[in-house]
Amino acid sequence: MNRKRILIALAVSVVLIQLVRIDKTNPPVDPKIDFQSVAQPPAEVLSLIKDACYDCHSHETTYPWYSNVAPVSWWMKWHMNEAIEHFNFSTLGSLNAEDLKWALGSAAEVIRKGEMPLRSYTWMHPQARLSDEQRALLAHWLENFTPLSTGYGSTGGNPKDINRAQFPR
Repeated sequence: MNRKRILIALAVSVVLIQLVRIDKTNPPVDPKIDFQSVAQPPAEVLSLIKDACYDCHSHETTYPWYSNVAPVSWWMKWHMNEAIEHFNFSTLGSLNAEDLKWALGSAAEVIRKGEMPLRSYTWMHPQARLSDEQRALLAHWLENFTPLSTGYGSTGGNPKDINRAQFPR
């Protein structure tokens, strides 16, 4: 009898938490400061960035079916908020050249070390699994991108827009 009540309470709880939905609204993307339109990386590099990075590190998140299931959706949203706070491809163009170079170098470092993309992301997104060659290509391109030669980052930007503590060097 006691076990039955516990199971009923658990089932009711699982149903009720589904009523607490996450916000899936993506902010608008300004092409003037979005990395892909301003930096214009080669197609192969852009494809890798889109497949492995953009869902969490831009304002172009595509929410999968399981983002409708609490508490998984809550965990996902927390991760996405953390990711966007530390590195956002949609706003990288607002950084000055020095901060942009530092941010891309830091991103290259975590990619090269295999810390990104997160394993928990690649489980459900096989297109984000980077081979050693893809990892090396992406890291090399990010490390060697020169903002000044392309005019990228010329809009100024504020150093506080990037959380340097996330990427210690």
